[in-house]
Amino acid sequence: MSFSKEFIKGIWRENPVFILVLGMCPVLAVTTSAANGLAMGLAATFVLLCSNMVIAVIRSIVPDRVRIPVFIVVIASFVTVVDLVMSGYFRSLHHSLGLFIPLIVVNCIILGRAEAFASKNSIFLSIADGLGMGAGFTLALVILGSIRELFGNGSIFSYQLLGSGYEPILVMILPPGAFLTLGILTGVFAAIEKK
Repeated sequence: MSFSKEFIKGIWRENPVFILVLGMCPVLAVTTSAANGLAMGLAATFVLLCSNMVIAVIRSIVPDRVRIPVFIVVIASFVTVVDLVMSGYFRSLHHSLGLFIPLIVVNCIILGRAEAFASKNSIFLSIADGLGMGAGFTLALVILGSIRELFGNGSIFSYQLLGSGYEPILVMILPPGAFLTLGILTGVFAAIEKK
C-alpha cells in the first residue's frame, strides 16, 4: 500500500458519505450551507487525522479488551480541542454546528477508521487514511451544502449567485431537501462507479 493510494481511496473509491454511507447524522443535519459543510468536514478531518496518528502509535501497547474505550478517549480528547477552538475563535460557526461538534466522538467514520485501519497499520498509512477519508467527508459535505444552499437561498458560501429575483426552494434547506439531495448524489456516485 502506498500513501497516495490510501489518500485517494477515501476521496473516491471508499468515500465515507457517497459510497460507504457513514456519518449520516451530521451529513444530513449541518449541510444547510456550504460553509457549515466545510466547517464540519474540517473539524472531522482534524479529529480523524490526529486520532489515527495516536492510535497507530499506541496500538501495540493497548490490550484488546480495552481497545474501544481507549480509542474513544483518544477521539474525545481531539473533539474537545476542536470544540474549544471553535467556541473561542469561530463563535458563529460553533453556534450553527451546535451539538454536532461534540457528536464527532461517536461518528462512525472516526471510530470505524480507528478500529478498521489505524489499529492495524503504520502511522504513515494511518495519516494517509485519515487525510483521505477526511478530505472525502469534507468534499461530500461541501457538495451537499453547496447544492442545498444554492437552491434553498440562491447562494453558495453566502455569495448570491441566482440574483434577487430568484424564488428560493425552501424544501432544500429543510430536512427533506437533505435526504433528496443525498439520494440523488449517492445515485450519481453509484452510476459513475459502475461505469
